[in-house]
Amino acid sequence: AETGRREVGRLYEELRAAFERASHAEALRQSERLKSALLDAVTHDLRTPLTSIKASVTTLLDERAGVGGSIALDREGHQELLEVINEEADRLNRFIEGLVDLARIEAGEMQLRRSWDAVDEMIDAALKRAETLTRAHLVEVAVENDLPAVRVDARAVAEVIYTLVDNAAKYSPAGTHIRVSATRAEHEMIRLAVEDEGPGVAPEMRERVFDKFFRVTADSDAGQHPTGIGMGLAIARGIVEAHGGRIWIEGGTAGDGRGARITFTVPIGDEEQTELVLTPESKVLRQKPISKFQTSDSG
Repeated sequence: AETGRREVGRLYEELRAAFERASHAEALRQSERLKSALLDAVTHDLRTPLTSIKASVTTLLDERAGVGGSIALDREGHQELLEVINEEADRLNRFIEGLVDLARIEAGEMQLRRSWDAVDEMIDAALKRAETLTRAHLVEVAVENDLPAVRVDARAVAEVIYTLVDNAAKYSPAGTHIRVSATRAEHEMIRLAVEDEGPGVAPEMRERVFDKFFRVTADSDAGQHPTGIGMGLAIARGIVEAHGGRIWIEGGTAGDGRGARITFTVPIGDEEQTELVLTPESKVLRQKPISKFQTSDSG
């Protein structure tokens, strides 16, 4: 009997050691895959704007120095090149900020600046920022009547909405609808959703889309091909979970197998303080009505 127990113990230790080795090997493989994905994406997302900036600056310098064969630029030409430099510099800045945000989320160091804000104003702020991205789409907004204010980091929540709208615009053809909605959910939560009419996401991929550096392959029928390194939805998930909510993706409601709907929830906050209390920080989210949006009330 004693020999049998020792044999069982030995086998158990061997299995445990083998499991640990396998887990370590899988972790190493996952780390290598992430490093490879990051390297590929960073190379592209740094090289592209830097190439544009370099080309614009070189043209301006050549024109200023009168290099042979250079084209004389008028005021409009100068302005266009300066705008390219400015836009690409902003793109680089957003890229770096995304990496920093992702690092803070993974380290558990994300700090939320909560204030009481109206849901529709956070949606307006996000859509105002995304206006150039959605020019080729039909944007619809449906906000349930009498939604209470929520105690959240309004800038962060608006960033999540912007990310979802940006994602919808990238993965859906021009001329299709992007629907943004907000309703009250159970357990004192607010539910926000962004739905598109793109190719959709296969069920087996719906968890992976929130992984860092993961991107769904673009559909050839879509109006644009996705850019970026797959940080947006990972950051969005971090923001939502930091608020105590959750985020998920499902198929669209069109019924033809196309489209994707990304939904997230955030807690309302202390029910005794649901009246809207604006702070200097939250006031910057107030936007004038945007005429291109078709707004409808539900509920």
